[in-house]
Amino acid sequence: MLVKTFGSAVYGIQATTITVEVNVTGGKLAYFIVGLPDNAVRESMQRVETALTTNSYRMPRQRIVVNMAPADIRKEGSAYDLPIAIGIMASFGQVEPENLDKYMIMGELSLDGGLQPIRGALPIAIQARKEGFKGFILPKQNAREAAIVSDLEVYGVESIKEVVDFFNGDTQLIPTVVNTREEFYNSVNNYDSDFSEVRGQENIKRALEIAAAGGHNVILIGPPGAGKTMLARRLPSILPPLSLQESLETTKIHSVAGKLSSSDALVTVRPFRSPHHTISDVALVGGGSNPQPGEISLAHNGVLFLDELPEFKRTVLEVMRQPLEERKVTVSRARLSVEYPSSLMLVASMNPCPCGYYNHPEKECTCPPGMVQKYLSKISGPLLDRIDLHVEVTPVNFTELSSDRPAEKSEVIRERVIKAREIQIARFGNGQEGLHSNAQMSTKMVRELCKISTAGQTLLKKAMEKLGLSARAYDRILKVSRTIADLAGSEDIQLEHLAEAIHYRSLDRENWAG
Repeated sequence: MLVKTFGSAVYGIQATTITVEVNVTGGKLAYFIVGLPDNAVRESMQRVETALTTNSYRMPRQRIVVNMAPADIRKEGSAYDLPIAIGIMASFGQVEPENLDKYMIMGELSLDGGLQPIRGALPIAIQARKEGFKGFILPKQNAREAAIVSDLEVYGVESIKEVVDFFNGDTQLIPTVVNTREEFYNSVNNYDSDFSEVRGQENIKRALEIAAAGGHNVILIGPPGAGKTMLARRLPSILPPLSLQESLETTKIHSVAGKLSSSDALVTVRPFRSPHHTISDVALVGGGSNPQPGEISLAHNGVLFLDELPEFKRTVLEVMRQPLEERKVTVSRARLSVEYPSSLMLVASMNPCPCGYYNHPEKECTCPPGMVQKYLSKISGPLLDRIDLHVEVTPVNFTELSSDRPAEKSEVIRERVIKAREIQIARFGNGQEGLHSNAQMSTKMVRELCKISTAGQTLLKKAMEKLGLSARAYDRILKVSRTIADLAGSEDIQLEHLAEAIHYRSLDRENWAG
């Protein structure tokens, strides 16, 4: 008897429905799985057979052919165990086949018949609803993330016995229900850390507020223990809250990567990813033989923090350039090409030199001549070109550190950032699709929207000559000054806005490491 069950394959963050056709015929015992399965799919027969016999079900001792259509798409992973097992049992009369075409079924089988979690439950659920399936049966650990999709019955199960009894009408499964909007709005601003916990460093907080308001990439330069990492970790708390659409998009990426816990339904706060400097280029941007999203995509709609930037391998930093510019990562293989979004804020930190104390107000730098410039040259010009703000972080003195004076809370700063973003969205609203912050402006737009007075031109010219600023600093200064003006609620870029923006170009000064 020929039976069809339905599973799904995830490519990038999109799912494709897979029809699992099972035919049990007479003849010598043999198992065949066709339709471009990988090793994990081929091995499923051993898991299926053991799980069935352990639970007192019969495994046909005949010729079994399993076809996974469409046959020209590669099937990867162990999540097809459950649809294959149910298909085999239905074709042998142990499961009623009547309702199989109404449900998407996915899950990895343990040898005792229990179910292990799968990856990509959310995109699979979205595709199942799109194609008109009544329900989605999957491991209980993944039920909450799939249940945020409305108009789809999601059943989280713990064993194959529950699935068999459900299709045979011996038991009823209770659907998992998640109120998506309630889940989202209840925890949209639940951050573990706050800017009020940082003593002193008011000028650095100001720089990060500007970065958040304009979506600018930023690099923090300062000695060890000055607070670079602590400040960077608090940046997501002052960014505008995720919209529901952004939350769903971010959750899809984390679902595909298997980063959601069983208690999570939605990613409701902006991601903060901080990979170690030993990371490979594939782990950072994504890819591999079975393409998976990298850190740069897991930070989508959030912050990617690269601590000790010069310690990262040169090749790793270079592969970031295109994703930072295009805000997406394309992984191409011979048979397929997948795309992951990567719209993020890059925050990097570094010591000013190998010993860490160049330009320190108290301690003396022990690096030999030329070492500071050599250390800085580990970061390529094209990458530095994509970083708008260069912020020098100095150590906090004891008086500020021990002060009881309350610092400004993230919530207060975030309100100012949101107002500045609203100004930018209104400015870009006329047909500028996908443009929502000053950092995304093209050179042409900078010329149109960042006009400065004659006095401003004179100030900028003198600053570039006196400080030895490079030509690439020009557009960056104008973008940042536009953001500062938006924070101040000013329609025009004033001289003080320009002056503050010029201050944030430390690494462009030709004599910085001289």
